[in-house]
Amino acid sequence: MQKKFCRGLLSLALTGIALLAYAQNPLKIGDALPKQFWETPLQMVNTPQKTTTLSADKDKLIVLDFWATWCGSCLKNFPKMEALQKQFGDRIKILPVTDQKTEVLQKFFSSANGGRYNKTASVKEDQMLHGFFPHNGIPYIVWIKDGRLINTTDADQVSADAVSELLENKKSSLQTIHQIDRSRPFMLSKDFDSEKASQLLAYSFISKGRIRSVGYGTYFHRSASGSVYGRQFTNLSLMDIYRAIGYALFEKKGDLFSEKRLIVSVKDINQVDFNTAKEGLLADQKIYSMDYITPPSQSDRLYENMLKFINQNTPYSAEVSDQAVKCLVLRRTSDKDRICTKGGEVIDQFMASPSVLQNVSLDYMLSALNANSAITALPVIDETGYRGNVDLRLNAFKDLAQLQKSLARYDLELKEATRQLPIMMIKDSNTNNR
Repeated sequence: MQKKFCRGLLSLALTGIALLAYAQNPLKIGDALPKQFWETPLQMVNTPQKTTTLSADKDKLIVLDFWATWCGSCLKNFPKMEALQKQFGDRIKILPVTDQKTEVLQKFFSSANGGRYNKTASVKEDQMLHGFFPHNGIPYIVWIKDGRLINTTDADQVSADAVSELLENKKSSLQTIHQIDRSRPFMLSKDFDSEKASQLLAYSFISKGRIRSVGYGTYFHRSASGSVYGRQFTNLSLMDIYRAIGYALFEKKGDLFSEKRLIVSVKDINQVDFNTAKEGLLADQKIYSMDYITPPSQSDRLYENMLKFINQNTPYSAEVSDQAVKCLVLRRTSDKDRICTKGGEVIDQFMASPSVLQNVSLDYMLSALNANSAITALPVIDETGYRGNVDLRLNAFKDLAQLQKSLARYDLELKEATRQLPIMMIKDSNTNNR
């Protein structure tokens, strides 16, 4: 018994060493899968058996689908995967994989949302497969055939046609995805890292069309002190990028950006502003990615320079400038402080009925009004000079007159005036050499 126990410990130790080695040296396309991949028991959820191995699936096309409970795209992918498994039967093995803990999964699958997927068999608490196939984002798909890693892709490329091509040994249409480390300058070769005598001072990149190696969103390049000296946008509409820059430039001026401060006179607006989720493949052709890094000493001009860079490299021109515009001005009508908060929990329900703000700044009201055109199409600005938090409980209002009447009880008025305000203007560029 003692000898068996020691051999068991030795086996576990050797397995642990092997897994660590593969985690440090992940598999590359074309590599043969190691013995551990086929023989290591994988913990399972939503199946009668507690564990499984892939040893019986060596002759199949294996598709690993890395996912997590918080990933909406992953969950939407499950029905498609289940349909493909049913369509191709024993010729393929589609296996969802997550590294999340049992208690997290149990809570998810017992919820109203997760209950829809509680028959989806998945690997849980995984470390080995994540070590073999490291990735930064999910869903992430790994394709294995004839005992070798043949591709890594995003979930959008998983289809019956893609599976058929591989099963029939046809030329695959899959585009390989090597996920990008967002903390690096976008698309900068790692060969630069070996240049010991060189230091990156600035960097700029812009492209049009979807880049599958990275998700949708933004990333900030920050110095050790926390200042932002660069920003990356990936797979977004150009208007999404303009809006983000607008928020930053207005904030620098001590102002609030909103759609009411945006004037767009682009001939074909659908090329600039659209719903990337709804337009699907059509959107893929129109979305932009960019990365702009400036020397940390010039970080105070980051967003101005980013806007110039976009103007130089797209068919559009954008600028932020002060202009005389009609607006609604919020002012106090007496010296009595009728709005000072009494403290308590933060409540932000200004557009509810009745309207309630508690222990928040007046910016909450201005943001709500500037985001809503039903009450007023004019931008709203604050000239109260009030810097503390407030409590406001207003009667239900459906138009500006009702709102003004409710505000009067707090010695506040909202009146039309003309002010010099920052405005972002976007138009077609006059340059014809793009």
